[in-house]
Amino acid sequence: VELSLLRFLSAELTRGYFLEHNEAKYTERRERVYTCMRIPRELEKLMVFGIFLCLDAFLYVFTLLPLRVFLALFRLFTLPCYGLRDRRLLQPAQVCDILKGVILVICYFMMHYVDYSMMYHLIRGQSVIKLYIIYNMLEVADRLFSSFGQDILDALYWTATEPKERKRAHIGVIPHFFMAVLYVFLHAILIMVQATTLNVAFNSHNKSLLTIMMSNNFVEIKGSVFKKFEKNNLFQMSNSDIKERFTNYVLLLIVCLRNMEQFSWNPDHLWVLFPDVCMVIASETAVDIVKHAFITKFNDITADVYSEYRASLAFDLVSSRQKNAYTDYSDSVARRMGFIPLPLAVLLIRVVTSSIKVQGILSYACVILFYLGLISLKVLNSIVLLGKSCQYVKEAKMEEKLFNPPPASAPGKPPNKSQNKCKPSQEENLSASVTSQPVHPKENVIPLLVASSSDQFLTTPDGDEKDITQESSELKHRSSKKDLLEVDRFTICGNRID
Repeated sequence: VELSLLRFLSAELTRGYFLEHNEAKYTERRERVYTCMRIPRELEKLMVFGIFLCLDAFLYVFTLLPLRVFLALFRLFTLPCYGLRDRRLLQPAQVCDILKGVILVICYFMMHYVDYSMMYHLIRGQSVIKLYIIYNMLEVADRLFSSFGQDILDALYWTATEPKERKRAHIGVIPHFFMAVLYVFLHAILIMVQATTLNVAFNSHNKSLLTIMMSNNFVEIKGSVFKKFEKNNLFQMSNSDIKERFTNYVLLLIVCLRNMEQFSWNPDHLWVLFPDVCMVIASETAVDIVKHAFITKFNDITADVYSEYRASLAFDLVSSRQKNAYTDYSDSVARRMGFIPLPLAVLLIRVVTSSIKVQGILSYACVILFYLGLISLKVLNSIVLLGKSCQYVKEAKMEEKLFNPPPASAPGKPPNKSQNKCKPSQEENLSASVTSQPVHPKENVIPLLVASSSDQFLTTPDGDEKDITQESSELKHRSSKKDLLEVDRFTICGNRID
């Protein structure tokens, strides 16, 4: 056949092809599109649930913690009246509550020596580029403080409540206490500088600093989208995004309080701040959606993984209500998400007390009513979260793990097999278990060191490795949900991010 330009054009115009010859490829492409369309809905469901979990832990500091400290002090002062029935003067939970309350009070009075107005004018006098660099450094410092801060607090709690029969292997409660006070104070100052920088950005005339700070969120997409992620790594990132979004909400609240105070609480000025607040929140939400959508696309992760993440967070809440619970829920949130409520609570109390002047009987009555309203909000939020958490745990079929005792072993010794045989009956209802109080240990039994499951490292097996035996393949198949329960915010997974 002779080649000609006309024949070539005719072949190009009439050339055909059949997509069904590669049906699997195009079906996969269509499923990726559907997955990206599902990501915003599934991600926001996880974000909303996680934000309310952070809110529950944050409100606990203002509402139930003062009441628990009062009850612990009342028990301590009235102890001679009814005799010493137990070997402990106070229960471990009461000791931790008193320590939290004392740290909160001490840091609150220490914050009075930090001048917010001087800090505001000092930051306002800096150039835009310098403030942008400062804000990025503050974000990095906040993550470093959070990663080490909960370890300091956990070390203090364990040192104060460790059984006396154990050999002394620590520097003492008082040094740990001073370390915790110093950490909370420094972290509160760091968050104050963040809030002040954000306040300067809101009050700048050309809004250039606010625009640059918002564009910093989009730089986060470049730093994370084109990296390899496993399910554990994505879980860590999701928890970090939840903590970051809730912290931004509190910082925006602080900025609004400071601005409203400067304008004598004129409600018209609130509508001036409202567009900027909405712009910051919208940019943060858009960045999270785009980031997670492309991460799941490039790493072939389905949108159903966010329901597993939600079930893991719900498991933490439900397990903290068990009678064999080994940690407080606020501490569990701190380990899982990196959100430590104490420094943020100290700063918010400092800002509220300096912005709002309470004078007269009517003002004190309003404060009492506001406190009762906070308690009502905390109780309502806890009840709704507990109900939703039980539902998520049942949907994920994780009820059996709730009735298993926490892993306990002596330091340097493997756990005893006989302890695993002692399990409660399955007839025990879930709702009754989550409302039970801890059972006091017997005096003749030496307490064992409780190891938190979130502190253990369990790597996700690579998909390229071949299974040697059928038993190992079954363990690998069941390891996905188990891994999520053992991954906290700062765990270094075996499959590291490149």
